[in-house]
Formats: sequence, structure tokens, C-alpha cells
Amino acid sequence: MSSAGDIRWDPYNYSFADDPYPTYARLREEVPLYYNEEHDFYAVSRYTDCQKGLGDWETYSSARGGILELIKSGFVAPPGTLIFEDPPVHDIHRKLLARVFTPRRVATLEPQVRAFCARALDTVADEDRFDLVQALSIDMPMRVIGMLLGIPESDQEAIRDSGNERLRTEKGGKMEISGDDFGFEAFREYITWRKDNPSDDLMTELMNAEFEDENGVRRTLTDDEILVYCTVVAGAGNETTGRLIGWIGAVLARHPEQRRILVEEPALIPGAIEEILRFEPTGPFIARYVTKDTEVHGQTVPEGSAMMFLVAAANRDPRRFDNPDRFDVRRVNQTLTFGVGAHYCLGAALARLEGRVAMEEILRRWPEWDVDWDNTKLAQTSTVRGWETLPLIVR
Repeated sequence: MSSAGDIRWDPYNYSFADDPYPTYARLREEVPLYYNEEHDFYAVSRYTDCQKGLGDWETYSSARGGILELIKSGFVAPPGTLIFEDPPVHDIHRKLLARVFTPRRVATLEPQVRAFCARALDTVADEDRFDLVQALSIDMPMRVIGMLLGIPESDQEAIRDSGNERLRTEKGGKMEISGDDFGFEAFREYITWRKDNPSDDLMTELMNAEFEDENGVRRTLTDDEILVYCTVVAGAGNETTGRLIGWIGAVLARHPEQRRILVEEPALIPGAIEEILRFEPTGPFIARYVTKDTEVHGQTVPEGSAMMFLVAAANRDPRRFDNPDRFDVRRVNQTLTFGVGAHYCLGAALARLEGRVAMEEILRRWPEWDVDWDNTKLAQTSTVRGWETLPLIVR
């Protein structure tokens, strides 16, 4: 392993959040296997290393979660929590959720998603400036997940705030881990009510779905298992997708020539969402638990270590992307933002739908805008990077 010298990267140090990319570039080129002694973790930053490692669940396990604090804490999640499982059990549970979380079901949500987005943006249509986060991105993901699960609107805000608060940290701080870190009890009363009031939603389908479990028993899910599934679905994409919408506003403001292309050629918008996911991924790194001694760049990473895959760095690796620091809505790319292999994000199609609809509706109303950068604020978490406030000046 090359000497880190004066190169230091710390996921808990807020000073890296504003512009981490120069540090990522140095790590990629000078220290492709990085070790942080203070927090005791390893990190890789090149595309091939991240792609290979994230796909190798036998060496880099998800059984202790995908967040460094969780891996270090020894937190044990309830059975059925996909983000804390590896094959073969993971595959059984994932297939069950995938059966009801289909592209067809996601596509049917588009009219509702667009209607909500339009209503939210119409409330600020006559303003010459507004906060995009408050106007749209803070609410839209939970509203969409509510549509999918059938959660009443009156309960959605509380569930959203509970999930987001668990990710929030103080400057230089870590997530506090407790037995209720995923808010499993938030849905229990609602599940009991839904059993007596079935509907055309994902929760009702989960209640009725039959499957063969890891013991070969054919059955339906227990209430506790449904609770876990709903909590995973509700929490997994809420914070990250909200931050994606914020990055739409920020990145297109910084690249007005690219924004102009999208206004003139809206058919490019789906590809532009992929480029934003590459250029500013809301989940910039993914942690894994190392199950056995493994060699990386000529050095041994010991069993029991934590490995951080810096996907934000990998997404700008010049070995994989031409001119990677250039934002280009015509770029055709395959990023690591949603992960790789067995743990590829089940909600990717939903996030893409929300991002596309949001971008279409924003550009339809405001083909040009600036950002009041002096009054912006990045959200402080050790897992998600995005805007907490993003005031737009529209014209």
C-alpha cells in the first residue's frame, strides 16, 4: 500500500463535503488502497476496484450493513432486512420484494408523481426565488413511497422526519446507533389496520404473497416481517432521492449550457438524470465488512476490517470515463451509484422516475435560474451528501 503521506479522507469531517473531488482524485492516483487509522477502515476509489468489490459479497459482506458506524457497532438487524443480508437468504427475501416492486408498478405511479410534483411547484410559480428543497425535494420521495405502500398522507411526514433524523449527524460526528435505528415500530399500527382494509398497494401484496422460505416452508410473511419490509422500502430511498432533486437544481445552475440543451431537447432528460447520478451521487460511499484476509493492490486487508467503496470517486475515474469532471448530458454511462450485483438498489427505477419527472416539471416552468450560493447549506450526514437548503433565483 502506498504511503498516504499528506492525503487524508475522513467521512466524518465536514470540510470534505463541500468539494471532495480533489481528495478523491489524489486517492485514486496515489493511494488506491487507503487506510484511515483514526477510524480504522480501508477505502478503495478506482472504478474497477469498487465494481469488483461491491459485486463480491462473499468477501465484502452486507451482513453488518452498508454504513461504517453500523459495521463498527455490531448492530443486529431483524431477519428480512435486505440491506443486512447476503445470499442465499438475501436472494429469497429480495425476490419476494421484487415480485411486488416491479417496473410495471413503478411506471403506473407516474401520473400521481407528476401531479404531486406539479402541485408543489405551482405553489411557488409566482415567486422570483424559492428554496427547492422546501418546495419539492424534502416531501416528494416520501409522498411517492406513500403512494407505493398505501401510507396515508397524514402519516407520511412523521415517517420521513424519523428516517432523516437517524441519518443526521453533527459536524465531525457519527450516527448514533440504537436498537430502533430503522424505526420499525412506525408501521405496526398501520399494518394491523391494512389487514382489515386491503387495497391496491405494495403492503397489501406483501401480506398476500406466498413464497418458500430458507427452510423450504411455503408460507406468507408474518406481521413482523412485513414491518421490516415496509421500513426498508420507506427508508432506503427517502433521503437519497430527495438529495437527487436538490442536485438537479444545483448542477444545472452551474452548467447553464447543458441546461439549455435539455430545454431544447427534453428527450435527453433520462440520460441527464444518469449523468447527475454519476457526477454528484447522493450516496457517495458504501461500506462493507471484510469476511477474510484479502489482497488489494499488493497489500493484505485483514478479516474483520471495514472497507469503504468510494463510488463518488469511482464515478469520476478517468480510466472508465472520458473527461470525467465534465458534466455532459449527452454522455452514455454506467455508474456505480446504485451499487452492483446482488445488492443493486431495488428502488433504482423509482428514483429515476422521480428525478426525471422533477427535472421535466422544473425545466417546463423555469428554463433558467441561478442559485443564491451564499445562503445554501449542505446537509450534514456521514452517509448522504446533498442540499439542506438550495434557494433558487428564477426568471
